[in-house]
Amino acid sequence: MSDLTYRIVEHDGGWAYRAGETYSETFSSYDAAFGAARRAACRQLRPGETTGIIWEDATGHWHAELSRAGDRPQSQAIG
Repeated sequence: MSDLTYRIVEHDGGWAYRAGETYSETFSSYDAAFGAARRAACRQLRPGETTGIIWEDATGHWHAELSRAGDRPQSQAIG
């Protein structure tokens, strides 16, 4: 199981949450960004459907995997 952390940061004249190098949309307040990050973290915990996924890594190699419905990351939102 992996970990996923949403961090609240100043971004583009407002506030956003960031997961890795990916930013959310910009919110007008810290509280709004934090609330959105908490909701996103909660959604990550919900099981989905088992499905096949194909993804490309940083070196340009493609991978095919089976993503199991219950294989969800531990997620959290922090300021």
